[in-house]
Amino acid sequence: MAKLHFFYSTMNAGKSTSLLQSNHNYIESKMNTKLFIPKEIGKKSNGKIISRIGLTANAIVVDKKYNFYTEIEQSKDLKCVFVDESQFLSKDQVRELAKVTDLLNIPVMCYGIRTDFRGELFEGSKELLSISDNLIELKTICSMCDKKAIMVVRLDENGNVLLKGKKVLIGGNERYKSVCRKHFRELTNLV
Repeated sequence: MAKLHFFYSTMNAGKSTSLLQSNHNYIESKMNTKLFIPKEIGKKSNGKIISRIGLTANAIVVDKKYNFYTEIEQSKDLKCVFVDESQFLSKDQVRELAKVTDLLNIPVMCYGIRTDFRGELFEGSKELLSISDNLIELKTICSMCDKKAIMVVRLDENGNVLLKGKKVLIGGNERYKSVCRKHFRELTNLV
């Protein structure tokens, strides 16, 4: 029986690298896969999943109206579905992916961040944490100590911590820093 998997972490834990490696393993075994990326990232990456170490693959860019079940149901001989940046999915889209596993018997592997820069769950992550068959934490280290990083702080152009702003602001190391809860508390006073 197929399962819905949620691989989650903070930034810089290798989520996209792990996704691309797993997809490569399917392709090497001559199995068909589909890769998806939400529009929030896909428009900036030109429809590619890009890892920080340089691996890339083309992906289908989806907006909030995209119906995974309807589209995947029409696919022939599909062996696995991969979704990067799954925190940007809607609750309904996560449920559609669960339906893919339950009714079409196709494994779905979602990769994403749990919480935003204020320590609040993203909609897609919240639903994935609620209904996924497997929850797999990918670990990385706090940028300020040797503890496990579980949160991110958002930085302005001068490296100052921001506490307000849009929930979604795409950026990399210039914009976000991965930290442990202790340092998140010290930097933000939000927990």
